[in-house]
Order: sequence, then C-alpha cells, then structure tokens
Amino acid sequence: MPSTPGSDPQEARTARANTRVAAICAVVFFAMTGAAFAAVPLYKAFCQLTGFDGATRVATAAPDQVLGQTVTVRFDPNVNGVPFDFRAVQASQTLKIGETKLAFFKVTNTSDHPVTARAAYNVVPEQAGAYFEKLQCFCFADQTIAAHATVEFPVLYFIDPKYAEDVNTRGKTDVTLSYTFYPATAPKQAEAAKSDRKG
Repeated sequence: MPSTPGSDPQEARTARANTRVAAICAVVFFAMTGAAFAAVPLYKAFCQLTGFDGATRVATAAPDQVLGQTVTVRFDPNVNGVPFDFRAVQASQTLKIGETKLAFFKVTNTSDHPVTARAAYNVVPEQAGAYFEKLQCFCFADQTIAAHATVEFPVLYFIDPKYAEDVNTRGKTDVTLSYTFYPATAPKQAEAAKSDRKG
C-alpha cells in the first residue's frame, strides 16, 4: 500500500531537523546583524572608558595632586562635511600634570541655515588618552549653530598625575588634542524621521 506524503517517520524527522537548522541560522543571522550595529557605539564607549586608541576620558572631579612636571597641549581643530570655520582660540597651552586648564574654541557656521554637528576627539600620543580627562566639553553633545553665527566653546581638562608614572607616557612633554566636527541629526529631524517610520 503506497504511503502518503509526510506519513514516513523518517521524512517527518528530516523535515523537523531542516526546520530547526533554518531557525538556528535565522537567529545567528539576526544576532550577527545586531552585533555589527552595536559594535561602533560599544567600541566608542570602551575607548572613552579606557583611553584606548587615543580617546580622552570624561572626569567628574579634578585631581587633588598637582605635579611639578609640565606638558604642552596643542589643539588641532578640523571639520568633515559641515560648513564650519572651526578654530582654537589658543594654539597650545602648557600646564602642570594634575592642573585643571580651560581652553576655548570658536565655531562659525558659514551657511545660510542652522547646522547640527558633533565633535569627535582623540589625543596623540595614543597612550596619553588614558590620562587626558575632560570635566566640561562641547564634544559631549550635539551642537546646533545658527546661520552665520559664531559660538565660543570652553573645554575644561586636566592630565591625570598617573601620566607621570606610566612607562609609556613618562617623560612625554607634548600632547595633541584633536577635534573633528561631523554632521549630526538635529532633534527635530530625528523626531520627524521617527514620525515617518511610524506613519
């Protein structure tokens, strides 16, 4: 007597196994896609936390120790894809290790409309990133600058006294702090994009 399709126990087991493999492949695909999207913000957070790859750190308080050694910090302002004239008010500053210092930057929006951008930052040499800490910085958030407006931004920073103890940074007397302004999504544009997706 001929068997009907699907009545063979072997065929049923094979179908279940194929379904299981397909489900596992789908889960792995979505997990890898999610990991790819999460990699950039996770890497950025890791760098800012550890100072890896020259990323500076965010501090909550100034150190209670100021050393006699000095470091000269040079400022390197850049733009990428935004109509800004971006300059450091001072080309460099010399400070004692552990001393809190205030630097200023000027940004002019040269376009006929408001522009929202964010400044990425890093230091050279890369080993200094673990000890270059900022208490206040325009780079912590997106900045919207009106058409043809000029804004002055402060940066309050210090170099942790541990800089003088680390074999990789001890004796290095020059550090360059670089900023690059990139386009960012303005809050209103982000809200409009969300509404479009919902609609």
